[in-house]
Amino acid sequence: MLGRLYESQNCSASRALELVGERWSLLILRDAMFGGFTRFSQFQKSLGVATNILTKRLEDFVAEGLMDRQQEPGEQAEYVLTRKGQELMPIIIALTEWGDKWVRPGPIRYQSRSGQPVEMQLRGKTSGSRFGVADVVAVPR
Repeated sequence: MLGRLYESQNCSASRALELVGERWSLLILRDAMFGGFTRFSQFQKSLGVATNILTKRLEDFVAEGLMDRQQEPGEQAEYVLTRKGQELMPIIIALTEWGDKWVRPGPIRYQSRSGQPVEMQLRGKTSGSRFGVADVVAVPR
């Protein structure tokens, strides 16, 4: 059984899971990305996560550069996504699309600010050609 750290796995996916693979992590990031949440109390109210777990996740996100902690004197701290954190957005969208298709459709869909529905696609990096999942293989770098 895998623990929280995956030192024996030589894989970028396993290293990413060390940062965001815990059950609450992607939900916190989702609420920051799409709910605009920045405050501890907002995350806690939305998710109902235990305060000690939420504290730890937010501290870890700050330490790993996914969020910046900002606080004015006398104000509640805010946790703001960095570019590194924002770039996890396609992961949330893809996971949601998969859940809508294979588990149960959820209450939201993703769209552009102009109102156009969006979807995740696999495209060739140089050609731009669209590929199906059966067309993708893993090869050593």
